[in-house]
Amino acid sequence: MNKKPDKKDIAKAYGKYAKGFTPRPNYVGNCLKAFFTGGAICMIALWYQNTLQDTGLSEKDAGIFVTVTLVVIAQLLTGLGVFDVIAKFAGAGVIVPITGFANSMVAPALEYKREGPVLGVGANMFKVAGPVLVCGISSATIVGIIYWIIYRF
Repeated sequence: MNKKPDKKDIAKAYGKYAKGFTPRPNYVGNCLKAFFTGGAICMIALWYQNTLQDTGLSEKDAGIFVTVTLVVIAQLLTGLGVFDVIAKFAGAGVIVPITGFANSMVAPALEYKREGPVLGVGANMFKVAGPVLVCGISSATIVGIIYWIIYRF
């Protein structure tokens, strides 16, 4: 009499089967690429900020200008399809800095642009970045309230 395999046996067999086709990631190489690419972005941004400060801008104004510049460049590269190529190579090196946030705003908007400016771009622009914004704003509000309570009394 043949025993019918249960779900656990099937899942185990499928896992073993799929493991044979899944490429093994190069963790060390990926970490090095992300480290050096992200470091290069930050190094260029710091050089740019120092250059702006040398022209007479305050540290705060230069920092804002650099941030806006990085966001604009990332948005342009996303629109041109270059950001994805860089991200495929560098991974978290370009996703973690503010450039990744800019990409997460533009990519869904581009994906849904055929559905129109309101229902396509407008409705889907915050699909990825929306939860990040909500979490960041909520966390900042909570920390601000705690700070106010501690130093108020």
